[in-house]
Amino acid sequence: MSYKGEAIMSKKENNRFEIVLKEKHGFETHSKIIKDKETGILYLFHAWGFTGGLTPLLDQDGKPLTDTKK
Repeated sequence: MSYKGEAIMSKKENNRFEIVLKEKHGFETHSKIIKDKETGILYLFHAWGFTGGLTPLLDQDGKPLTDTKK
């Protein structure tokens, strides 16, 4: 399945955001872990039908979870 935003992003070079994990949870429900390549901060995006939400992933101290691997 291809999403409109992904099709547009894939045509550009040097994208700031990278999808590091995708999970489909049913017909209209899916989750993604998205990495900001500039800061290394990881975000969780979850969509259910026509609704969705985005939030940073946090460690046990409440600080943003980062992935600094290139």
